[in-house]
Amino acid sequence: MSRISKLHPLAACLAVTLPALADEPLTLPSTAVTDSQEVRSIDLATPTPAGSRLNLSALDTPASTTSLSEAQIQQRNNATVQDAVSRTPGLTFIGTPGDGGTGLSARGFTGQNSVMTLFDGARLYTGAGTQTFPVDPWMVERIDVLRGPASVLYGEGATGATVNVVPKKPLTGEVRNHLRLGYGSWDRQQLGLDSGGSLSERLSYRLTLNQQAGNGYVDRTESRSLALSAALRFDASDNLSFTLAHERGDAQPANYYGTPLIDGHLRDSLRKKNYNVSNDVQRYHDEWTRLTTDWALSDSVSASNQLYYIKSRRHWRNAESYSWDPAASVVQRGSFLEIRHNQEQIGDRQSFTFDHSLLGLASKTVVGVEANRIRFNIDSNFPYEDASSDPLDPWLPAPGPFHSNSATQPQMLSKVSTVALFAENRTQLSERLALVTGIRRDQNHIDRDDLVNNSRNDRSLRGGNWRAGLVYALNDDLSLYGQFSTSEDGVGDLLTLRPEQSLDLTEAKQTELGLKQRFWDGRGEWTLAAYHIVKQKLLVSDPLTHEKQQAGQQTSNGLEASLEMALGNQWQLSANAALVRAKYDQFDEVNGGIAHDRAGNRPTDVPRRTANLWLGKGFGQALDAGIGLRYVDERYANTANSQRVPGYTVVDGNIGWQVLPDVRLGLQVNNLFDRVYAQSAYSGEQWLLGTPRSYFATVDYRF
Repeated sequence: MSRISKLHPLAACLAVTLPALADEPLTLPSTAVTDSQEVRSIDLATPTPAGSRLNLSALDTPASTTSLSEAQIQQRNNATVQDAVSRTPGLTFIGTPGDGGTGLSARGFTGQNSVMTLFDGARLYTGAGTQTFPVDPWMVERIDVLRGPASVLYGEGATGATVNVVPKKPLTGEVRNHLRLGYGSWDRQQLGLDSGGSLSERLSYRLTLNQQAGNGYVDRTESRSLALSAALRFDASDNLSFTLAHERGDAQPANYYGTPLIDGHLRDSLRKKNYNVSNDVQRYHDEWTRLTTDWALSDSVSASNQLYYIKSRRHWRNAESYSWDPAASVVQRGSFLEIRHNQEQIGDRQSFTFDHSLLGLASKTVVGVEANRIRFNIDSNFPYEDASSDPLDPWLPAPGPFHSNSATQPQMLSKVSTVALFAENRTQLSERLALVTGIRRDQNHIDRDDLVNNSRNDRSLRGGNWRAGLVYALNDDLSLYGQFSTSEDGVGDLLTLRPEQSLDLTEAKQTELGLKQRFWDGRGEWTLAAYHIVKQKLLVSDPLTHEKQQAGQQTSNGLEASLEMALGNQWQLSANAALVRAKYDQFDEVNGGIAHDRAGNRPTDVPRRTANLWLGKGFGQALDAGIGLRYVDERYANTANSQRVPGYTVVDGNIGWQVLPDVRLGLQVNNLFDRVYAQSAYSGEQWLLGTPRSYFATVDYRF
């Protein structure tokens, strides 16, 4: 969903009566632009890398895309990147502590192996279904979302959607600083710094630092985090620049693994109870270092290179399962797991862009190569044999210590090498019609060492994907597009794939049609997309032998729509909605030694309907306010579709006051009506509840 003005969007509501459009030009509140750094608007005509490496605008891209600016992210009560992304069309948060709290659902497909997250255009390969960076929006300049298959751009693991988080970049000109102090419910605290500017004629920098801490609304869920982003840009000439950047994240999230259901029902009185052990651990450490070179070789040829090194360290020690025992009227605590991840990745991406003529037609082509080398190590207490389960009083759960019959030891070392060649082209077939195509070939090699039985296996997997789309500009502000694209996902993820099982990559194909339009002289825009996706080679159980085989299939059909309007009298409206019908066409599952046919069932964690509204209002030059809504339909927590997770509607609000030209006070209220709801499901009998009504007050000082 693109944005169409410099007004900070502030909220939306359940039902609004749209004010009449003012006849005079729209005047935006100055509170949105008091920063000396000009707030850059993003609309359908803004060039963006969201859906292509050709730097096309959304109007010229044959795909469904959304771009969120820094201002929009900061003003919409978004504490994490996932909060911001889940306000865009069709994306739903499904994160749990096991996946790093970053899981998303899009177009009927779920998790990091189907919804990819990038950082500055590069991917961190997911290990054991987990990714823990980036999550802090303070370091973010913008977020681009591409819905639908994107393997032609980024390789396997991008069937549902791709989220590209772009960090803040060095600024030129006078040094500008932004300091934020925040305090809120449950002793939540924030200290943020954002500084950037020129150090000399050719040298500029950007530095962001964000430290947060809090006690959490659930008992014994203290948390703290530190996020750092630093970048230095050297303009060697007008045509050549180098940017060295380093990001770091240290986090100890709230160690909350969910609330058990009592006789299948959620009890409000258990909302703040913690059933984890007393010596629980959850720590994430991520580092990302990049050297980017941009070189304009001529007016028609440019080159870009990004060399990057990524390191992640993760540690969990928890009791993760809490189930109601009706016979004893207690909650049984089990699943005592201790897991450590040690992951390193080094990679390089080189691309060349050519503006040229093709058969007498204007054309633009990008060609490139990307290579990665990933090392992933797991230590754990597998096979996770509990010494015993702990019976707990649901209303007075005793913390107790971690205990397991399985010792924590080295389990697995995986080394994965990837090489990819890619190319994209846009050719203007006529004044109004353009053809956009892309192709990618991947070579993946997996070496896996089993450190328990001292064995080794390896395997190579080849992948190939392509996309072709037509964009017809009915006029300068209205585009009709259609595209066909393919993608591939791993069964799980490449880093933990067992080569001896000889599993192939899953394959998906998508057909998409859409409309995009700007209207009211750029003060409004809307988009509409319809798609059909078929994914094959899902891992299923043979009904006769009960052995695993790749014979499953899933289809997904849906509609997505968005609307943006900058109205008169300082009103601004943002709205989007998505409808998806996803089902298994072929899916056999063995449960308790019995084969079950799941054909026709909806995949887990996939809501049929989602919607977001956001309405903001400025009052003169100093005051603005807003109210917002998030709606997620019910989901299933298992493939049998026997366990439902209810849908929810949550309302948020905020208000801002520009006290002085350089000082702004803000107040955010989340979950205004204190709705008790399941944000995600750890299982069908254990839900992770959303945060109760809370406030967060901020002071922003720019100098």
